[in-house]
Amino acid sequence: MIEGLFETHINVSNLERSAQFYENVLGLELIFEDVNRRSKFYWIGERGNAMLGIREHYPTPLVQRQHFAFKTSVEKLKFAKTYLEKRGITPTNFFGEEASTLYVFCAMPAVSIYFQDPDHHSVEILAMLHDTPKPELGIIKWEEWEKIHGRSL
Repeated sequence: MIEGLFETHINVSNLERSAQFYENVLGLELIFEDVNRRSKFYWIGERGNAMLGIREHYPTPLVQRQHFAFKTSVEKLKFAKTYLEKRGITPTNFFGEEASTLYVFCAMPAVSIYFQDPDHHSVEILAMLHDTPKPELGIIKWEEWEKIHGRSL
């Protein structure tokens, strides 16, 4: 029945500031703005694939930190650190450290990079790896994963 995540919505403290970040910094395509509800909706990736909604002060002015992940390819993830830094964003790895070393979640397996939006929501860019999961390895450095599979970054 369930095949994936289509949309997620986050509460933001300032619609204009967050819209500028998601539109101009990350380059998401605006679908629709609901002026009455102080909301904007964006395509993530190709049109019709997935959607992000941002809504100012909903349901209250309190903004609770949330987390969501954008998906990408392994090849594109290799350039994510540079992509984010060129846009004034400080990327980190899973452990909150500088993003020069990324980690693989071996149970999936997937590798990702993290950053924060203007309201300090945790945003992740994740690439699924096309290898057999190895949950017994836990979370390991991407370089180690590649060595196990006879590859290099």
